[in-house]
Amino acid sequence: MFEVKTHPALLTAPSQADRGPSTLAVHGGRRANPYGAVTEPIVTSAPTVFPSTAALRAFVEARQWGATEQVEYGRYGNPTVREAERRLAALEGADDAVVLASGMAAITTTLLALLPAGSHVVLTEGVYRRTRQFVTDFLPRWHIAATVVDWKDPQGLTRALRPETALIFAETPTNPYLRILDLERLAQIARSRNITTVVDATFATPLNLRPLRYGIDLVVHSATKYLGGHHDLLAGVVAGKADVVQQVREAIGVFGGVCAPQTAAALTRGLRTLGLRVAQHNRNGQAVAEFLEAHPRVERVWYPGLPSHPDHALAQRQMKGFGGVVSFTVRGGFEETARFVDALQIPLLAASLGGVESLVTLPALASYYNLTPEERLALGIPDNLVRLSLGVEDTADLLADLAQALDRI
Repeated sequence: MFEVKTHPALLTAPSQADRGPSTLAVHGGRRANPYGAVTEPIVTSAPTVFPSTAALRAFVEARQWGATEQVEYGRYGNPTVREAERRLAALEGADDAVVLASGMAAITTTLLALLPAGSHVVLTEGVYRRTRQFVTDFLPRWHIAATVVDWKDPQGLTRALRPETALIFAETPTNPYLRILDLERLAQIARSRNITTVVDATFATPLNLRPLRYGIDLVVHSATKYLGGHHDLLAGVVAGKADVVQQVREAIGVFGGVCAPQTAAALTRGLRTLGLRVAQHNRNGQAVAEFLEAHPRVERVWYPGLPSHPDHALAQRQMKGFGGVVSFTVRGGFEETARFVDALQIPLLAASLGGVESLVTLPALASYYNLTPEERLALGIPDNLVRLSLGVEDTADLLADLAQALDRI
C-alpha cells in the first residue's frame, strides 16, 4: 500500500486539463500499478504493514509535512478509493476529491467539518429534502443556525446573510422541477463576504456542469446516481479546493463514513462509460420532454432543455447538456396518474435516478405520503406529479411506451 509513481506516459502532452470529459472519465488521475494491470487492483486490507521501525518513522515524518498519500489504516484512506478520487477530481477540474459511503455522508460530513458552533448556514430552496432536514433539524443541536432562502428573489440571498454566516449550500438542477441556479452570481456574493460555497450537482454530472468553473468552492455528488450509473452502489463525492477538501478528509477519519474499496472499484468502472451514458441520457431527456409537452394528456413539463422552462436561458448558458430527468404533471388526479405509471412497461417504479435503466416515481407517494394533499401542494408537490429518470434505452422505445401508457388515462 505504498505510493506508486505516475507512469511517464501519462505526463506527456496534452495535459489532463486539456483532455475531453470522456477521456478524463476513463483515464483521469490514472497511475501505474505494481501488477501492470489495465484495471486498478482492489486493495481490501485495513492496516498497512511497515517493513521496519525506520520505515514507520519515515512515514510519520512525511505525513507530518504532507509529503505522502500513504496511510496506516483504512479509515484514513485506501489505494482503490484514492484511484476513484483522482479520477473524479480530474473530471471536476478540482484540486482534489474525496469519496464517502453515500451522498448524504458527503453532505453531512462536509457541513460538520466546515461549520463551527455558533455559525450560520444558508440553504437555497429546492435542495434534497434529507439535506434540508439535516440542516434545519440536526445542525441546531450543535448551535448552528440555518436559513432557507428563495433563490429566485434577487435580494433574498443577500438579506439572509449574517456576520456569522460561514457557508451557503445550494443544489442545481433541483429536484423535482430542475430549476437552475446562477452559480456565477452565487459565487460573487459569497466571495465578497469570505463565505464558503457548496453546490450539489448530482443531477447535472461533471459532463453537463462544472460548478467549480464559476467560482464555487466545493461540489458534491451522490455518486449512487449518474457517476456509478448502474443502480448497484452507494457512494458520495466532495471535490474542490485542496485545503477545503482536506478538512473533509480529516473529518472522515473521525466520523468513519468511509467508502469500501469494492464500492470504489465499482464506481471507477462506472465512470469509464460516463461520457457515453450521459450523452444518451441527454438525448432521451430532450426527446421525451418534447414529446410529453406536445401530448394532450400532459398538463405541464419541466425540463431545462425546453424553452418553456423558467430557467431555459440560464441552463443554455451554464450547462452543456440537460440530463435525463423529466418531471411533468398528468391531466387528472392521483388515480389517473397512477394508472399511467402502472401502464408503463420500460421504466421501473423506483425512487432513484441516473442509472442505465429508466425509473419512474410519484413524489407525492414516494417522498411526501405522510403529508396531507394540502401540505404537499404547499410544498409544490401535487398528486399528479411524475418524475421520470430516463436511462440509456432506445429513444423510440421510450416514446412508444409513454404513448401507450398515456392512452390508458
